[in-house]
Amino acid sequence: MFRRLIVVLLFTFGATLGVADALKVGISPDYPPLAFQQEGNIVGIEADNLRALSEIMGRRMTLVPMSHDKLMPSLLSGQIDVIMSGMSVTPERAEKVMFSDAYMRIGQMAIMHKDKVARFAQPWSVYREGVRIGVEPGTTGAAFAESELKDAEVSFYVDAAAAFQGLREDQIDLYIHDAPTSWNLATSKTDTDLISLYSPLTDEMLAWAVRKDDDALLAELNRALGMMKSSGTLRYILNRWIPVTVEVR
Repeated sequence: MFRRLIVVLLFTFGATLGVADALKVGISPDYPPLAFQQEGNIVGIEADNLRALSEIMGRRMTLVPMSHDKLMPSLLSGQIDVIMSGMSVTPERAEKVMFSDAYMRIGQMAIMHKDKVARFAQPWSVYREGVRIGVEPGTTGAAFAESELKDAEVSFYVDAAAAFQGLREDQIDLYIHDAPTSWNLATSKTDTDLISLYSPLTDEMLAWAVRKDDDALLAELNRALGMMKSSGTLRYILNRWIPVTVEVR
């Protein structure tokens, strides 16, 4: 089905694959459903986005997997050309890179163990004094905790799996992370003891990033993204991986 959509899109817009140099695309494949490993392959929303962009732009695009904290340095040093890894647009990041048009709206959400639903069932409960919050360093969740949860006890976890274990061992009360982590939790067969509030604490947009001097590539990405939106390809990709309704602008 996905390939048929791409064929229709190619017929409509006339892309010619392989004309320009290949692009190296940085991705952190530990963030389902945006990007994750499955049977030795990187799959998810960003992997499908890359396939669609490659066809429309007529350029080969190669995924370069790395940890989240290496994405920005690798882009700035020229080791990769684009970041496609579920990155939220922030003023701090926009000082270093240029962002494409947004492809999805998300927000931070709080995840807890089901034993604590009665205590944290309301969104305002996140802001109470002494709440033990878990976040991942360098994320918008960490920035939210620093600016908005000044009375909380904040702990840092390397990834969602470590934070989930922290919830199970009662090291923290809540884990704050991007909405896709909560969406993935909704269909997980292994994390059924955890639950999300599903009430966004922030309003964020996801986009792709390029270097400040790469105006031509940014224009290419935005043109291709516009085609993905108008053809319905982007909506198909999002619906394929997300079990809830999301807003695209």
